[in-house]
Amino acid sequence: MWCQGYSEPGAGSDLAAVSTSAELDGDQWVITGQKVWTSFAHVADWCFVLARTGQGTRHHGLSYLLVPMDQPGVEVRPIVQLTGNAEFNEVFFDGARTAADLVVGEPGDGWRVAMGTLAFERGVATIGTQVGFRRELDALTDLAVRTGVTADSGLAERLTKARIGLEVMRAHALRTLGSAEPGAASVAKLLWSTWHRGLGELAMDVLGAASLTHDGDLGPWQRLFLFSRADTIYGGSSEIQRNIIAERVLGLPREPKG
Repeated sequence: MWCQGYSEPGAGSDLAAVSTSAELDGDQWVITGQKVWTSFAHVADWCFVLARTGQGTRHHGLSYLLVPMDQPGVEVRPIVQLTGNAEFNEVFFDGARTAADLVVGEPGDGWRVAMGTLAFERGVATIGTQVGFRRELDALTDLAVRTGVTADSGLAERLTKARIGLEVMRAHALRTLGSAEPGAASVAKLLWSTWHRGLGELAMDVLGAASLTHDGDLGPWQRLFLFSRADTIYGGSSEIQRNIIAERVLGLPREPKG
């Protein structure tokens, strides 16, 4: 199992600001720095780490290293969420090591490789995720029918729109499968993250007053609602995706910095 060593306390959606460094010591890289919001780092065997290995700032001098997690110099601290779970983690590298040849691409070419990884994560990789989304929507629809809340025309309409949104999401993913179309992955990320967050909100309305209480343990729909709040943040926030579409697809001026 792999985890993704991208985000840092000072480099979230602005990934080019990473400061984790790696230096060659003989036939090994020695890695120092901190990553955060690392999903499933507590159970992962390996981490692909974006680190600075050469001169340069921002996108330059970065390398995409493959690092074993079970070794001295790697410390994982779980981050407990609103749901009580801890899928996300902080990861500290204090002299952790990996072999000199465990680099994807060439040293210094990490930005290109990282962007390729993110394009897949945000885009066509979600075809598999959508299977889970469909199961969630089917289960929520069944619950709404059983409890009679579909008599509320507003809720019935929202369930129908959710079904249409899921089909739109799938059609986009299939249309752009294997495509290098600029902005396609950002469009996909906006579609699925906004849709899934909306499904969590819809689930709370289907549950009604029962969504506000629990017996000491959150129910599955309450967990979905709380966790889906993060969907529009991790993997590149919705604001970042809109900027990418505006600048790279529509050709609008870059957003002023600072």
